[in-house]
Amino acid sequence: MRFLLSTIGSRGEAQPLTALAVRLKELGNDVEVVAPPDFEGLVTGHGVGFTPVGPTLRATKAVELAVGELRRLAEESVREQFRVVAGAAGRADVLVAGGALQHATRSVAESIGARYVYASFCANTMPSPHHAPPAMLGNVPVEGTAEENLAQWERQRQYFTSSREALNDERGKLDLAPIEDVRDHIFGDAPWLAADPVLGPWPGPGEVVQTGAWLLDDRRPLSPELEAFLDEGEPPVYFGLGSMRGRLDGAVEAARRLGERVVLQRGWAGLELPDDGEDCIAIGEVNQQALFRRVALVVHHGGAGTSTTAALAGRPQVVVPHMYDQYYWGRQVERLDVGCSAPAVTAEVLGEALRLAPQAAEVAVEVRTDGARVAAERLMALRFA
Repeated sequence: MRFLLSTIGSRGEAQPLTALAVRLKELGNDVEVVAPPDFEGLVTGHGVGFTPVGPTLRATKAVELAVGELRRLAEESVREQFRVVAGAAGRADVLVAGGALQHATRSVAESIGARYVYASFCANTMPSPHHAPPAMLGNVPVEGTAEENLAQWERQRQYFTSSREALNDERGKLDLAPIEDVRDHIFGDAPWLAADPVLGPWPGPGEVVQTGAWLLDDRRPLSPELEAFLDEGEPPVYFGLGSMRGRLDGAVEAARRLGERVVLQRGWAGLELPDDGEDCIAIGEVNQQALFRRVALVVHHGGAGTSTTAALAGRPQVVVPHMYDQYYWGRQVERLDVGCSAPAVTAEVLGEALRLAPQAAEVAVEVRTDGARVAAERLMALRFA
């Protein structure tokens, strides 16, 4: 079978799609991944075909743009997606859209007679009375009653409506009828949830296929410098913000107050150590699966992938959320009693989280690693559906 997997999101979406692509290829399928240029190495490094879409995310700072400019860029993104996805789809049997801003994938699937699957990587990015929507454009919804949550979901529908004109214009070029509700169009009738059922269960209602998280089997070795640092003392505290451009002011000092060593991942924010003390090391890109098993605590931004990797490693977490689904993952970490969510890093927060190591170790054995395989087999079964 032929599959096209598409996203315009950050590594939190590109990496799980790559994991799915690898599994599909291992099962004998042809697979192409459409994603931002930043992730070409990630995808092609696993032997999967790659087509770039949109600008390089690491160089894009949308938060600094005016509202009118954001709208213009959003329209350009819709049209770019139609151009790229339509060109890459070819004779694909199944198109998979990863993430809520996949405006073109379903339309392209319709135009070529292919099956369409929408996949989310976090439960709270899909409407439910049991949770509030994710944080968007600086607005952090507050969890409320079922009625209050649904009202918040209705208000957030407007974020999708702004793209309807461009979407319908592009659908017209494919001889497809216009659509009215953009969000429902993207999500489809039976969306998939690529999240671990222990860490991020679907609360209902509605038909959702929860496959488990799509995890890459990362076999990259740690650098000799990092290996040496880890061997020299007690397991350190890890700090990192992934592709976020936030700050972790005072984090290293907070760890030092507790006598803890530090591994700081620079990430897209370019985080830096306050000095060249021997109790700290700054690193770049790293195999988090290997590293997290050797640290005492994982302090991060609350991305779906990082939250899952830390849980799988059996390490407590501190989530410092910045946007979108990260507040949700902070709540899930607290629900499972494997860490805490905090607006800033303090010695008190770190100490509280470190005491949850036994609970984190217990939850680790419940985290599944077969999500990509389950998803791949279900996708292949669509041929006979």
